[in-house]
Amino acid sequence: MQKNLEVSRQRWLKLYGGLICYGIGISFMKQSELGLSPWEVLHDGLSKLTGVQIGTVSILIGILILLLWIPLREKPGIGTVSNILIVGTVTNLTIPLIPLTDQIVIQVIWLVLGLLMVGLATALYLSSRMGAGPRDGLMMAFHRRTGSSIRLVRTIIEVSVLAIGFLLHGAIGIGTLAFAFTIGPIVQFMFRLIGDHEMAASRKKA
Repeated sequence: MQKNLEVSRQRWLKLYGGLICYGIGISFMKQSELGLSPWEVLHDGLSKLTGVQIGTVSILIGILILLLWIPLREKPGIGTVSNILIVGTVTNLTIPLIPLTDQIVIQVIWLVLGLLMVGLATALYLSSRMGAGPRDGLMMAFHRRTGSSIRLVRTIIEVSVLAIGFLLHGAIGIGTLAFAFTIGPIVQFMFRLIGDHEMAASRKKA
């Protein structure tokens, strides 16, 4: 009984610790002004268009994506709903705490910190096994429905949202490329770092 309670507590800590880290990581990338991940480029573009905070845009887009789960017969978990609400909220709260700078060294530090925190966050919340985020769930749904590889489905989705974000003048830069090429290895490393070797192995295969 005690062991089960401990495992449950660890899962909750991983879930919410990961989601909080994710929001902070996005804020560091945003304040680096060197570019965002594809989805955040879309959120940033919509934020500039509407005047709504980027974290709030993320929440609203997450809700819309969750509605797409219905015809795809995907079932959200507590982690899915928490992902939508917490990441965007933490992003809104932490962006003002991270100073903008025109010093390239600091900008690069912010970018690297953002990438590492997003990678750690992804490993933590996925290893909690309490439900995928809305965007990951959409990817998996299309993967199962079409029979296409996860890599292909993810590429198509992320290139599409990146293109829309670009048209909306979202923040694209060297950070966007850095995210595309490094986030996979970073997440895999973080899985090993937190001791989830099963997820590290499955991530490598994907």
